[in-house]
Amino acid sequence: MNYHRGILLFSAIGLGIVLGSCKKSKTASASGPGDTATIRAPVEPPLAETIGFFLDDWTPKTFTPPVYKEVLVSGTAANTVTVDASAIITKIPESVFGQNASFWLGPADTEPIFLNPLKSLQPHILRFPGGSASDAYFWNAQQGANPTDAPALIMDKDGNLTAPGYNYGMTDQNWQCNLNNYYNILQQSNNQGLITVNYGYARYGTGTDPVATAAHLAADWVRYDNGRTLYWEIGNENFGDWEWGYRIDLSQNKDGQPEYLTGALYAQHFQVFADSMRQAASETGKKILIGAVTSEAAPQSWQTNTVKTWNSGMMSGIHDKADFYVVHNYFTPYNTNSNAAVILESATTVPSQMIGFVTQSLQANGAAIKPIAMDEWNMFAVGSKQMVSNTSGVFSVLVLAEALKNKFGMAARWDLLNGWNSGDDMGLFSAGDEPGIAKWSLRPSFYYMYFFKKFLGDRLVSASTQNSTNLKAYASTFSSGEANITMVNTGATDQLVEIKIKNFRTGSRYYWYSLAGGTDNGEFSAKVFVNGDGPAQGAGGPADYISLKANSAPVAGGIIVNVPARGVICMVVDRQ
Repeated sequence: MNYHRGILLFSAIGLGIVLGSCKKSKTASASGPGDTATIRAPVEPPLAETIGFFLDDWTPKTFTPPVYKEVLVSGTAANTVTVDASAIITKIPESVFGQNASFWLGPADTEPIFLNPLKSLQPHILRFPGGSASDAYFWNAQQGANPTDAPALIMDKDGNLTAPGYNYGMTDQNWQCNLNNYYNILQQSNNQGLITVNYGYARYGTGTDPVATAAHLAADWVRYDNGRTLYWEIGNENFGDWEWGYRIDLSQNKDGQPEYLTGALYAQHFQVFADSMRQAASETGKKILIGAVTSEAAPQSWQTNTVKTWNSGMMSGIHDKADFYVVHNYFTPYNTNSNAAVILESATTVPSQMIGFVTQSLQANGAAIKPIAMDEWNMFAVGSKQMVSNTSGVFSVLVLAEALKNKFGMAARWDLLNGWNSGDDMGLFSAGDEPGIAKWSLRPSFYYMYFFKKFLGDRLVSASTQNSTNLKAYASTFSSGEANITMVNTGATDQLVEIKIKNFRTGSRYYWYSLAGGTDNGEFSAKVFVNGDGPAQGAGGPADYISLKANSAPVAGGIIVNVPARGVICMVVDRQ
């Protein structure tokens, strides 16, 4: 066993024997810590408007005790986590665990080394074809076959005419993921799609009615899709001056649009798109849900007028046509060499700020609160390989947990595959350009999200911490009765923690996985160790993560665990 970071682990028998294949005995019923004389029954809370239909496919979860090794934790806990199993916050939507696929993923539907981990991770949602690239994407076109009304040059924010780099759904380029590759990935990995249609074309198109033309293109995609995809969104971050269509060449426009996009204009166009797409869906007898681009935070003085007025114009003018609202966030200061403390703090504060701002904006503009999807998230920290580090994994757990706690309906991490760029790489898989690391190797964030979800129940419940500002705790319950606790240590030293569970009759054992970084690269280790088991190469995590035995100990001596520095514990406590 690797005693990583000095975790005080001792064998339960003779200080030396590890029981490598023990399984829980269902007959054991010893009372344990957290039992109370009267168990208060949990009460299901009302469905949050910000989640809504994203819970339509919710299913109860049954916990299966894992194969485990016997481990005892030594010492007196200075910190306490208290869970109330009766205080349900929300049912957990599977759509919060989404990922972003992209057209540069390549024909990955033929790559088992990619598909098998994706099946294991089961993100539920895969967004396509990519962020800003979506507004220059022609889903039904062969490589290089531009529509006749798609200009060769598009105006950028500074008024320069620039080649847009159009992308094509029917491409045969071997480095691109074409549309049918994407559909195959969904089918083979048992995930659902989220498609971003090309809104920018409604702005830069040179035909007599570019809005109708772009809406028709989107509707034809719905027909081609034929019910395979439930979730759609119109455009990507269109309020941003980095997006195609933010500013247009008036000399080429034929329907009298203004030079700069506004939220009010987007709302008008959204209705045309939505009507066309829903008509197409009805022709096939299928249902679709359509999201609208939303600004996620209060505007700053330096931002454009488009950003400053986006939400008010869009929300007051969309007339309830949107099924959900879309926000994006990259949490940390833009292109800044942020340290671990800044990165992890942002994950615990930004989600609540975002959901609060959007719901207040909707109310202030007379719009109904609808489900909210954070379908792009990651960090902007650069310069120290933060994005490919163990800290990024801890950050990912915090973002997911806070998204659940703050009742987002959907979330999707950016992205599955990107580019090394000296370590400023948001990809969950290596693209094969990282020195010494094979293509499709898994980054630390993969392991953190995998184990977080593996031990997560189906209802989020209340959890609180005492005596430590660096310790974050999140809890859930299974419909089969067990309790899950996820503990995140954002500090630089290990923490010994005792867990107490109210309104819960504790069973005989608890199980956990401990995730922590290595000693390479300071705060931003490229490695993750799971129960002491690390990668065979210079980055990533254990190859045998699926079969890796859980740690386990009897409840009788108290539920105590060591939470490693800048690490995570994913735990399940058995029930009587």
